[in-house]
Amino acid sequence: MRTVDKAIELLGLFSEHEPEIGLSEISRRAKFDKATSRRLLLALAKHGMVEQNPDNRRYRIGPGVLRLARVRETTMPLAAIVQPVLKRLVDGTGETAHFTLLSGGDLSTVAIQDSRRSNRVNMVPGETLPLHATASGLAILAFLENENPSIVKKLKLEPFTKLTLTDRARVGQVLIDTRRLGYVNNPGYYEVDVCSTAAPVFDLSGRPIGAIAVAAPQARFTEENQEIIKTQVVAAAAEITSRIGGSLPSGRVT
Repeated sequence: MRTVDKAIELLGLFSEHEPEIGLSEISRRAKFDKATSRRLLLALAKHGMVEQNPDNRRYRIGPGVLRLARVRETTMPLAAIVQPVLKRLVDGTGETAHFTLLSGGDLSTVAIQDSRRSNRVNMVPGETLPLHATASGLAILAFLENENPSIVKKLKLEPFTKLTLTDRARVGQVLIDTRRLGYVNNPGYYEVDVCSTAAPVFDLSGRPIGAIAVAAPQARFTEENQEIIKTQVVAAAAEITSRIGGSLPSGRVT
């Protein structure tokens, strides 16, 4: 693995759920020795990508990332585009809606609109999600696999619930169905009693860059509600794709 890849991998360890991490924990999670992790962190700190909290010596994202984020938002204001769409999804379905973005092989939740119901699915901003166990991940994987058929072979099919897809043949079939339908349902692959529907969002080249999804408690994921959610999620994904100048790949159901 190249040095730049290793450094980017370290940045991917941070999230809003865990904004500060110590050196030993960083080294353990990245599977690098401490000397390598420290060297990479020092390089990142030199450019403002990370910094140390002087009180506890734990690392956190630095101001350099904020500058790049502002540049990114100027050229493609995703938040301004996505948030109103999420609000309409909540209004139309009554359930929590969220948008995830694929970056460097990781899938992260970047925008959330909570359901107004007391019994609702709660999402964590910045949380990294598994590709094979979430509707958003499977929606993206389906079209990535179309470009790279070997991608499923490289997945670590970690089980999260008894329903998690851990058989590669089964994953492959779900991805085929997702490409045909343009969306995917998750009946509880990641969390028990949490169901969701997601559809992918594409860039100019027709490559999936993220997904929009609605998540609901299993008790409310009835056939009738699934149809409502599916229709609105697919339309929302197409709208975001269009507004960012993206292009739906040929053969995708709209």
